[in-house]
Amino acid sequence: MLRLLTRGAGSPRALPRWNHGVLRLSSTFTIPKTQKGVIFYENNGPLHYKDIPVPVPKPNEILINVKYSGVCHTDLHAWQGDWPLPTKLPLVGGHEGAGVVVAKGSEVKNFEIGDLAGIKWLNGSCMSCELCENGHESNCEHADLSGYTHDGSFQQYATADAVQAAHIPKGTDLAEVAPVLCAGITVYKALKDADLKAGQWVAISGAAGGLGSLAVQYAKAMGYRVLGIDGGAGKEELFRSLGGEVFIDFTKHKDPKEMIRAVQEATKGGPQGVINVSVSEAAISMSCEYVRPTGTVVLVGLPAHSYVKSEIFSHVVKSINIKGSYVGNRADTREALDFFARGLIKSPIKVVGLSELPKVYDLMKTGKILGRYVVDTEK
Repeated sequence: MLRLLTRGAGSPRALPRWNHGVLRLSSTFTIPKTQKGVIFYENNGPLHYKDIPVPVPKPNEILINVKYSGVCHTDLHAWQGDWPLPTKLPLVGGHEGAGVVVAKGSEVKNFEIGDLAGIKWLNGSCMSCELCENGHESNCEHADLSGYTHDGSFQQYATADAVQAAHIPKGTDLAEVAPVLCAGITVYKALKDADLKAGQWVAISGAAGGLGSLAVQYAKAMGYRVLGIDGGAGKEELFRSLGGEVFIDFTKHKDPKEMIRAVQEATKGGPQGVINVSVSEAAISMSCEYVRPTGTVVLVGLPAHSYVKSEIFSHVVKSINIKGSYVGNRADTREALDFFARGLIKSPIKVVGLSELPKVYDLMKTGKILGRYVVDTEK
């Protein structure tokens, strides 16, 4: 174990691989040389729960002792390697990490040792291109992605660019806030992109999953009427417990036309907005048919090798909009966390040990997850 000292409190002891000239080190936290993490060396290869080195933060980074991390469908894609964007290898996945700052680089001004901090999907961006200047950091072509191009939060210690790391209020339940760091921010941003008015209908396709369960709550808190679409045991009960108004079980509507009619009848003409968080290509394309004229279909879920299909004549005559919504920026992060801090959002989570991550992926692949799984890095 390595005992790290703050600058000015005495010279740090000789520590291999750590450059003390660019680090502000903790006098209250003991940082080990190695840690437990889940790492894979090839896509779709074995997931190894093992001892790995503790990363060294760069001058612009903070080192976070990750206590809990949410498990996102994106983590499954990163492991399987089925997206067009290649991952780094070897890779530690995870991008919903909540924990405590235990060290920071010399350039970091916005975090102090002992602060609570969150690791998001967007680990860092250039902050100097046109997209970053206009608040679209996630679209930066130099974006660094946690658990994809940058080792993520499925380890006990992880680094994050201090500019993009999330500030978490003291006293926050770190297990419950973890899913907000990706799922919450993502669906909140998608609801903003739908550009709805209070009292209008929004359909959440995939309403009882990790993103959907949070989308239902954000939609209610923003004043919208919520129709949920999902299927399987316990999903309607979860949806209604979160404040959803109308639930449609797609497993009971085998005919697509019947499904479209059910949504439109329930909303008296179709929802003004649709948030697609499911990973079903058919469900996404169907939303373009049941959305209300002049409504907005927002694409969030990313099924591999899939396309959204919208018949052009109807698309034009109905004047519908189809938008992609890709996580949120720093302002979206602050706003989404504020909803959580005010008690308007609750994370329906199940906590398991980090060592059980492969089992979570198995459940995810079969669509058997209600809410969000969160891993405890100490187990």
